Amino acid sequence: MTKTADDVTDNFEQQLEALEQIVTRMEQGELSLEDSIKEFEQGMNIANQCQKTLEAAELRVKVLISDDEDKLVDFEPGVSTDDAG
Repeated sequence: MTKTADDVTDNFEQQLEALEQIVTRMEQGELSLEDSIKEFEQGMNIANQCQKTLEAAELRVKVLISDDEDKLVDFEPGVSTDDAG
C-alpha cells in the first residue's frame, strides 16, 4: 500500500504529539531514572523519524519548484518563485 501525502502528514502530526507528551512527562520530574532514559530514547527515535519526514518533504518541494533545466531552487522565506528567477 502506497502512503499518500495525507497519511504522511497525519503520521508526522501524531509523531509530534507523541514527542510533546514525552517532553511533558519528563518535565514533570516524576519519572525514575530508568523511565526517563526510556522516554528519552523513545523521544530521540521519534525526533529522528520526524527529521527524515521533513527532509523528504523538503526534497519534494525542491523538485516541485525546479525550473525547466531541472535545476533545484533553494527555498527562501518571503520570496515567491516569480522573484527567484
